Amino acid sequence: MYRMKTSIIHCILVSMLALFTACGESPQKDAPAPTQPVTETNQLPPAKPLSESFKDYWYAGVAELNSYEISEARYGELREGHAVLIYVTEPFNTGKQVKADRPDDQSVSVLKLNRTKKYLTGIYPYSIMSSIFYPVSDNQHALKVSTSVQEWCGHVYMQLNNRESFQIQSHSYFESEADQDITLSKEITEDELWTKLRIDPESLPTGEHQLLPSLEYLRLKHLPIKAYKAVLTLSDPGQLRTYTITYPELNRSLQLHFEGSFPYVLQGWTETQPAGFGDNSGAITSTAQLKKRINTPYWRQNSNKDIILRDSLGL
Repeated sequence: MYRMKTSIIHCILVSMLALFTACGESPQKDAPAPTQPVTETNQLPPAKPLSESFKDYWYAGVAELNSYEISEARYGELREGHAVLIYVTEPFNTGKQVKADRPDDQSVSVLKLNRTKKYLTGIYPYSIMSSIFYPVSDNQHALKVSTSVQEWCGHVYMQLNNRESFQIQSHSYFESEADQDITLSKEITEDELWTKLRIDPESLPTGEHQLLPSLEYLRLKHLPIKAYKAVLTLSDPGQLRTYTITYPELNRSLQLHFEGSFPYVLQGWTETQPAGFGDNSGAITSTAQLKKRINTPYWRQNSNKDIILRDSLGL
């Protein structure tokens, strides 16, 4: 009886296998596998230990404010203006992808950079802000990046969320860019490198990589939102170091100049790119030079009597 039951079950399984196999074409041996977005696994590399000097500096309850004189290329001309870079640590809610109001053991400590620029193009002003949330553990990509650009023609907004893949939303007053939802494989983002170098310059990637250019650059140049091949180099240790990002396809290079010792203050940057649109537009170079730097809890300094504190940043 046992053998009979086993035989019957075997026949049923064989019949079912034949049925399912007959319902579809068998995969071809040489057929390419369907492409899927490449995602980071749940098993992240170990968090990098934080030095005592890092903790003393970045967890002192203040933010680092840096003001820069900038000469910014726009519409084929250089525009004088200023930039302010605000670096501060804060807890990050990875589920909602925002600053955590009530941090818990699921929150991630990030070094946040708010990068702002203001300059005039003729009669009307430009105001640009990017926010980069990068984990101090320095073991994964930026958790979130957002950029907004305001000027008198309208405003645009882009946001990247680091989930199973990169989820990007983009909104613009241009019809061709109006509302976009894009999913990308995870690659190095240019924006995160501005914060990564403040944690550990030696961990900066070098060599040839696929990079997602800064969201600011992609929108101002109206380029497809995707990763581009880039060549990355880091100068030798010294009093002042330079990290260079070169995009051969875009004819663009960005150099970040920073102090060679902790806390690796960004002294300025240089960006060379086509002056306009098209292959024969020539090149133009934007520059930024550090003016003032202070460490202060600026979020508490919001009364009229605190306006004088802008003098300490040369603003």
